[in-house]
Amino acid sequence: MDNFLAARSQMALSLGFHIIFSCIGMVMPFFMAVSHYLWLKTNNPVYQNVTKAWSKGVAIFFATGAVSGTVLSFELGLLWPTFMKHAGPIFGMPFSLEGTAFFIEAIALGFYLYGWNRFNKWFHWFTGVVVGISGIASGILVVAANSWMNSPTGFDFVNGKYTNIDPIKAMFNPAWFSQALHMSIAAFAATGFAVAGVHALMILRKKNVTFHQKAFRIAAVFGVVASILQPLSGDISAKMVAKRQPAKLAAMEAHFKTEEYSPLIIGGIPDVKNKKVDYAIELPGLLSFMVHDDFKTPVTGLDQIPEKDQPPIAITHYSFQLMVALGMLMMAIGVIYFIALIKKRDWFNQHWFLRLFIAATPIGFIAVEAGWTVTEVGRQPWIIQGIMRTKDAVTPMPGIGYSFYLFTAVYLTLSIAVIFLLYRQIRMVPEIYDTTKPAHTKN
Repeated sequence: MDNFLAARSQMALSLGFHIIFSCIGMVMPFFMAVSHYLWLKTNNPVYQNVTKAWSKGVAIFFATGAVSGTVLSFELGLLWPTFMKHAGPIFGMPFSLEGTAFFIEAIALGFYLYGWNRFNKWFHWFTGVVVGISGIASGILVVAANSWMNSPTGFDFVNGKYTNIDPIKAMFNPAWFSQALHMSIAAFAATGFAVAGVHALMILRKKNVTFHQKAFRIAAVFGVVASILQPLSGDISAKMVAKRQPAKLAAMEAHFKTEEYSPLIIGGIPDVKNKKVDYAIELPGLLSFMVHDDFKTPVTGLDQIPEKDQPPIAITHYSFQLMVALGMLMMAIGVIYFIALIKKRDWFNQHWFLRLFIAATPIGFIAVEAGWTVTEVGRQPWIIQGIMRTKDAVTPMPGIGYSFYLFTAVYLTLSIAVIFLLYRQIRMVPEIYDTTKPAHTKN
């Protein structure tokens, strides 16, 4: 493994693990805050117990997210020093603001975890809300930095030098809103389905049913609402990609030929050598309509992009198709959930309904991983779109392959530890959380 491949692999591994921890860390505080609010309004001790159980999960993912995020920040300087040298002064602001949001989140989480029976009950609840808001802000700021790599603005690039730097314009680049919206909704959908699936499994096993039913309803509502909204944000993102990164869109759709009535490709196996897609379903004109709101206007194909500037087509296409397929599946489950909520309440106790959510437990995070593969692989060969190539930014330091193996072991160990802690949390529900005795709180 050469240095370039090792550096890219290490970054992909780190991002792949961190994105799961960060998504859960962004979203779970809102589940916790809703459950806490329901306890305060109803005085039902089951909601209090759910809140306490979820707060421990939030603490676990905050800790692991902090560790994996810190590693990522060091890796940017270690693996891509040329990139950081030139890009740091331009897009450093969202990273510094993300650090501020992280500190606020840490302080608020500390207040929340140690505030039971110590603070005014509504102030205590508010600190939990602050944990969620600061977590979402932190995620959006990181995505703003990534969106700048896809849509670099806020500077002039003349004769290899970066001048007239405007950090505000760089942070609020043309792609930041669409990427932040899409990523935030994806985090809610993925986490909602994952948490709902775990509680559905416990309900199916008839363990602490009332506790898990309350938790399931809260997580499922977040997940299914997000899954139904996600195609709208996906459409906004796709239009932005078409405008700012036509090579990425062409690779996503395996769109080889620029032509009128550009077809939307569903499935298929790209044949890069012969510039075609085998075994695909083609919907004539639909890609043109989705990009231009017009069935006839051509969409830029790979034939208009030099081969040296084309991303890996097969990986980008398969990842995009997987993301869309899983997103549509989650949306379908969301529709079923709302049918149950409005007309078929007895479905909530049916085994097939619970098994549906159990089976859907991992699909949101698989879709998130596929989406980030599209985002990062689809930008290649650029680390800064149209400005700096990835191969020109990699470190000259030898031995990166060994670093990759080391960090692989670290992340696998960290994941095993997280799984063990979460498993123990679930096993301890009957002993610690599923009680009916309400705790005393100060008013």
